[in-house]
Amino acid sequence: MARIIDVIEAPDQGAQQLVVRVPEVGSGDFRFGSQVIVRESQRAVFYRDGKSLDLFEPGRHTITTANLPILSGLLRLGTGGRDIFTAEVFFANMREFTDMKWGTPEPVTLRDTDLGLVRLRGFGQYTMQIADPKRFVDQFVGTQGMYRTGQINDFLRSAIISRMTDMWGENMTSILDLPRLFDELSAAMRATLQDDFTAMGLALKQFRIVSISPTEETARAIDERASMGAIGDMAAYMQFKTARALGDAAQQPGGAGGTGEGLGLGAGIGLGAGMAGMITNAMNPQQSATQPGAPAPNAPAAPQPPTPPQPPAAPAVMTLEQAAAYLQVAPADIQALIDDGSLQAKRIGTQYRIARKAIDDFLAG
Repeated sequence: MARIIDVIEAPDQGAQQLVVRVPEVGSGDFRFGSQVIVRESQRAVFYRDGKSLDLFEPGRHTITTANLPILSGLLRLGTGGRDIFTAEVFFANMREFTDMKWGTPEPVTLRDTDLGLVRLRGFGQYTMQIADPKRFVDQFVGTQGMYRTGQINDFLRSAIISRMTDMWGENMTSILDLPRLFDELSAAMRATLQDDFTAMGLALKQFRIVSISPTEETARAIDERASMGAIGDMAAYMQFKTARALGDAAQQPGGAGGTGEGLGLGAGIGLGAGMAGMITNAMNPQQSATQPGAPAPNAPAAPQPPTPPQPPAAPAVMTLEQAAAYLQVAPADIQALIDDGSLQAKRIGTQYRIARKAIDDFLAG
């Protein structure tokens, strides 16, 4: 014999329960005259054959053909003394859920006007509320006994990250400008996501960006950018970085024909000379502007024969083009000598560095 449910309610709906189903499994047997108790923070939706039907607002309701018009018409009830029907009732929790969090599972790669490419992570919070119980039940709940916030959080997070990535890509200039734009970005995200939430039967009440943080690689680039700003001279900073990279690479073991030692010596000489010139120019700007060989201010004036121009000294470590200029040949000729092993060189990434000593040894041999 069917068990008829005379009082339909969900008195213990938890704070994390979006929807509670009565009964939890299968369909319930109800009859006209049964009581439906809907609390202030709830809405009750009658559900049958995979479709939401009638909606009850807060209060105590007696089931009649008047307050179940859709279901009554569907079942053709109220005639012939038939007053028992089967259905499910979903109690939607209408409170505002304030403990929802979002975050990027993987860093997002973006263009940056100051750093080139950056990789960022974002974290934040949002609050939401069920706005259309019937639509929400139709789209997300279905036949589940209850639906918690944790079950829908992954789906909502994916929608948020997709929109957030698109917005960052359209509005990103520099990560250095982002902290002052948190409020503007949060408001823009809320407006952008509102239609997505409405389509699910939800309302996005608040959206907040708590943090946008760089990855370790991007953080190091920011530190270097700050160091460059402290130095002030872009050319000097790039020379320093290049010399340090060459010195580090030359100290690594390996290299054909034992050129590692020669390259290490050459890179060390080049680094020392470059650093010495930078320090001298920085501390003695007036003196550095004076040409070598100029007479002292107090020296007696005397006619001096014109000094013939001196060719620039070749660096201790050369690029492919510098080596070609040193030997007065084409860069392709230098590349050919390196490829056949006649000239020893050190490959660093996609570039070659050649010690002047190696070129002199090649000429001597």
